[in-house]
Amino acid sequence: MSFIVSKFKCKGITFFSLLHVTHYSSRFSTAAVASIEPKIPPDFSSCIVQDKDLLLKSLNPSGTGLHVLDLVDEGSLEPHPTLYHLLLKKCTFLRKPKLGKIVHAHISNSHFRGDVVILNTLLNMYAKCGCLDDARNLFDEMSLKDMVTWTTLITAYSQHDRPLDALLLFPQMLSLGFFPNEFTLSSLLKASAALPDTPQIYFHGAQVHGFSFKCGFHSNVYVGSSLLDMYARCGCMGEAHYVFDVLPTKNEVSWNALIAGHARKGQLDRALSLFLKMLRQDFQPTHFTFSSIFGACASTGSLEQGKWVHAQVIKSGGEIIAFMGNTLLHMYAKSGSIQDAKMIFDRLVKRDLVSWNSMLTAYAQHGLVKEAVQCFQKMLNIGLVPNDITFLCLLTACSRAGLLEEGQYYFKSMKRYNIEPGISHYVTIVDLLGRAGLLNEALGFINEMPIQPTAAVWGALLGACRMHKNVEMGSFAAERVFELDPHDSGPHVLLSNIYASGNRWRDAAKVRKLMKESGVKKEPACSWVEIQNTVHMFVASDDCHPQMGAIYKKWEEISARIKEIGYVPDTSHVLFYMDEQEREVKLQYHSEKLALAFALLNSPHGSTIRIKKNIRVCGDCHSAFKFVSKVVGREIIVRDTNRFHHFYDGSCSCGDFW
Repeated sequence: MSFIVSKFKCKGITFFSLLHVTHYSSRFSTAAVASIEPKIPPDFSSCIVQDKDLLLKSLNPSGTGLHVLDLVDEGSLEPHPTLYHLLLKKCTFLRKPKLGKIVHAHISNSHFRGDVVILNTLLNMYAKCGCLDDARNLFDEMSLKDMVTWTTLITAYSQHDRPLDALLLFPQMLSLGFFPNEFTLSSLLKASAALPDTPQIYFHGAQVHGFSFKCGFHSNVYVGSSLLDMYARCGCMGEAHYVFDVLPTKNEVSWNALIAGHARKGQLDRALSLFLKMLRQDFQPTHFTFSSIFGACASTGSLEQGKWVHAQVIKSGGEIIAFMGNTLLHMYAKSGSIQDAKMIFDRLVKRDLVSWNSMLTAYAQHGLVKEAVQCFQKMLNIGLVPNDITFLCLLTACSRAGLLEEGQYYFKSMKRYNIEPGISHYVTIVDLLGRAGLLNEALGFINEMPIQPTAAVWGALLGACRMHKNVEMGSFAAERVFELDPHDSGPHVLLSNIYASGNRWRDAAKVRKLMKESGVKKEPACSWVEIQNTVHMFVASDDCHPQMGAIYKKWEEISARIKEIGYVPDTSHVLFYMDEQEREVKLQYHSEKLALAFALLNSPHGSTIRIKKNIRVCGDCHSAFKFVSKVVGREIIVRDTNRFHHFYDGSCSCGDFW
């Protein structure tokens, strides 16, 4: 008689009794198992295989590839479903699909080749190992399928970035009379949420939602969590909250999905409010919870809230693991604290390529090209291979500092690592050439690009033309941008400013008229500063803030003081037709100056002032801030759309190149 004994422990070691045998390998030992498993007759001997020997390779070169299967072929062991299950589960756990294929071949030649349970285990092995083509081939070959079969393949597609394939299986499954369970529906909703654009997410997700409701699974915690994540990913936060509120049972996944939804929309207050409710209801935040909130803090530059959440991580005793650590690093960098970003990087339990790229991005944003290059060299020294993002960070750092030769060197170095430059890499090279005043070379570079230039490429040339006041080439570049992206207000404003700086007021007016006729609206320039966890926003010549009188008076006081030490208003930055006195008055009430005056009134003496602006900081404000930093003896950090400016003791970290 031959049979398999289930998994058991002896003296703290896990064994698998695999069958009565007539042949023994030196790798196997015999043992009386009666004292361990009472169900086995006392006179029965068994072949005991330790867990670590299940995938022992064939001792004979002409064998199957696995020693256990060789014993089956030799007749020493009789094939049994449990044997195949153990082997396949081991292959799945260790992510060894090649060995799994050996087991598959053996099953195909056995009388279990039609066993749906074994084949489902095999299908799961291929799915978990990422061998989706093999999984699909097996699925198509299976003459008998059950609900586990369909759910396994749907889940595999959902988890491996093939959401449309997962969704296409659903109607096929229904047409054959199969009824989905909560795991099927949960995977279908995850697939819907992974679709590339919002209308598709909503269209497919809403249909699955309707089917879940019809089947009575809408209140299931797994289906419900996937539902609210789907709605949150397509920005339908009202629907997401409704699903969340009606869930009779919630878990950490439910809370995380809702918090992440608000975080993706930059709604930090809502995300933090939910986080506090989560804590009050005794749910433990996970690394995903913290990562979402750090992302929201980064998008708004909310340093104080970010520090508070970081304190909660420390309080919970959680380790700063890679993916959460990367978002924490990014939060500090985007909030202007490069020192804290470096501290987090140094304390990461494990640094992956994303960690190094995050640190490179931080250095690039702050214009610290020397530190970026040193970081890159350290990365290479430990054996990490750079990717396209790594080189984009290096090129951006070089662009911020105007290092043309170094930028060209890194651009050429991409070939050494078999990395094809993307459109973003070409944009940085155009920007480098343009900033250096090599406008003709930049145009030649664009014309020789192996890929079609986008609006961003021509926009980089247009920005350089604005910097160097080249009206003709600027007009040419602007026309190309208008053709590719007619609804972006930025290029229209740049071209208008180019004309205005050259006193071509009629041409500037024509561009403004074109914007009006095309329905293109310029985004109003605004600056904001956070004081005591409250964000205060300002626009030019603002009169809405309750402290407006004191703010204007403070700036007039500061303006008088910096003029005494050499500040001269640069009226060339007022691109409107008016006399010199009017230009100077208009300069004094730019949004960033009002934000600075407010911060000086309301922040502790000597503390760092952090200001954010939604467009590039103007040249006159940049000059004024250098003088203010010297007069008040404080560091002023300004984050605009391009980079960070650290003003201290009369100078800026950008070296007046930005």
